[in-house]
Amino acid sequence: MKIIITGATGMIGEGVLLECLNNPKITEILSVSRKPSGKTHAKLKEYLVADFLSISENDEKLSGYDACFFCAGVSSIGMSEIDFERNTYSTTIQFAKALNPSPKMSFIYVSGSGTDSTETGRLHWARVKGKTENELMAMPFKQAFGFRIGMVQPTTSQLHVLPYYKYLAWLVPILKVLTPNIISTMKQVANAMVYFSENGFERNVIFVKDINKLKS
Repeated sequence: MKIIITGATGMIGEGVLLECLNNPKITEILSVSRKPSGKTHAKLKEYLVADFLSISENDEKLSGYDACFFCAGVSSIGMSEIDFERNTYSTTIQFAKALNPSPKMSFIYVSGSGTDSTETGRLHWARVKGKTENELMAMPFKQAFGFRIGMVQPTTSQLHVLPYYKYLAWLVPILKVLTPNIISTMKQVANAMVYFSENGFERNVIFVKDINKLKS
């Protein structure tokens, strides 16, 4: 498979990139990001874009790939609703259009637990992510998925890890036993992206239990 990954300088994107570099099924990776990933590998190419909204529809540099793992994202904390919608909904949809959606490509959007598919709930961030999922799923991709991940255990050698994950590392073995459907390893997330992109699924929304059910 040849894949595109966005957000390689963030925790999820970097982790997925590292796991995919080690996955023999993946033959080529294009990292699309605002900043260099800092990684070098025979499989890896980079396309630096200052603003995803500036990417033209049907961008030729994005053609010829089997799947896109859209891991770029921002937190709504401290951000205005207008800016959050621009950085979440608008940038994702513009990027999807730049891929020239077709039945030859799968699209995976990392939305997160709590996303509101109805777009009518109380939380603005959840409505925006639900709106983003819904519009992606209406595009003519092979299949578009909303990956509603929970807590993710970083992979070895990751540099971009949120501070509170480091402090909670000792809790991971306990959480895996007590609440197995809220936490996944980065390898499980990346492998699930590859699996569902290749094989499809009966639903467009993927939950932690779906990710963890697959063999790593």
